[in-house]
Amino acid sequence: MTWIATVAYEDAKGRLKTLYDRVKGPDDNVDNIMMAHSLRPHSMEGHMHLYKYVLHHSANKAPKWFLEALGVYVSLLNGCAYCVEHHFSGLARLLGDRARADAIRAAFESGQPEAAFDGAELAAMHYAKALTRDPAALDESLVIAMREAGMDDGMILEVNQVVSYFAYANRTVLGLGVSTDGDVLGLSPGDNDDPGNWSHG
Repeated sequence: MTWIATVAYEDAKGRLKTLYDRVKGPDDNVDNIMMAHSLRPHSMEGHMHLYKYVLHHSANKAPKWFLEALGVYVSLLNGCAYCVEHHFSGLARLLGDRARADAIRAAFESGQPEAAFDGAELAAMHYAKALTRDPAALDESLVIAMREAGMDDGMILEVNQVVSYFAYANRTVLGLGVSTDGDVLGLSPGDNDDPGNWSHG
């Protein structure tokens, strides 16, 4: 499941057990990316706050499925199969259109997001690729392109934060050898209006 020791749900005590109970899904399942933090529960708590606030907060204006699509694209660019599979399943569920979801994934895998997106969404994908692949070379032109395509600066910030979060999540997974063994794919926090509710369903 990971290259380092983890604490199973049934063996958890104290603060770790409390956190596991907040993030668990059906049948007490805890995603392996969260279990990877189990030796340092405070870092799991920080990860979950960031994840919930960036992707699943009611104050976001971008559609949740689109934020998940950004995460899938960034994860593909980083070679993080774990996050691709988890978040593609979430994207497909949220979009409610499997053919469209499959077309998006095919466009990403072929390196042609323009096959599935246009306008502001495509501009965001160009920004995501640049920020993922060579952040030091990124300049204001890609931000201007998103703005000129119709995104306000708040939505641009949302795009930036999702891309940045997945850089962190991908490196957590890849750096610790986290696998999907035993995970339930596609779950996400369901209550956007309660930032403290991390329950996965």
